[in-house]
Amino acid sequence: MAGLENLELVVDGRQVPVTVRRSALAKRMSLRVDAVRGIVLVLPVRGRLADARTFLFSHGDWLRQRLAKLPDRQGLGIGQQVPLLGVPHVVRHRPDARRGVWVEAQEIHVSGQEEHASRRVGDFLRAEARRVMVDKVHLMAARLGRKPSRVSVKDTVSRWGSCSAQGAIALSWRLVMAPPFVLDYVVGHEVAHLVELNHSPAFWDIVRSLGVDHHGGKHWLKTQGASLHQYRP
Repeated sequence: MAGLENLELVVDGRQVPVTVRRSALAKRMSLRVDAVRGIVLVLPVRGRLADARTFLFSHGDWLRQRLAKLPDRQGLGIGQQVPLLGVPHVVRHRPDARRGVWVEAQEIHVSGQEEHASRRVGDFLRAEARRVMVDKVHLMAARLGRKPSRVSVKDTVSRWGSCSAQGAIALSWRLVMAPPFVLDYVVGHEVAHLVELNHSPAFWDIVRSLGVDHHGGKHWLKTQGASLHQYRP
């Protein structure tokens, strides 16, 4: 991407930020809306912002419909309900404790000052994701006689997981909030790419050999995956 700029669009009486990305690969303007970045307008490098504004206004009804379908954003602060491996957990404040963040009786307890609770819960979820996912990747890879070159946990938007030609696997930390069968499916899918870097019948045979619920996992992500993006520290 060649650069970032910002515009604003008024939707139903409120100002909505628009991220403008100039791309050397773009031949024409395009729009997308997602739960994390909101409205993103891709503009050719030499495209004019005046034309971008006109393009936005001409797609006002489409943008309004897409924005209405996005899940409401949820914090990770005190009193919020946050899923952990598919099970709802209420965030409780324990100001007098000195245990950091811990799980007990389907509650996430966080010590320290209240204004830092959301960030600390977010850090805890990322750490839990790394702990759970890295172990799963190595265990499943070992069953195939393979070893990933690297396993990383990120806040990805367009993909829940990826596997490079060099064997580096990346996974979204948000999967730790999904039910275990969904997490297992994504891990198994990416581990299978260590053997077959495609989606051929041989690839799906490998996925099935790992015993993951690829039909159920794929369906859950398609119908409910966007909900995982509503949680923002």
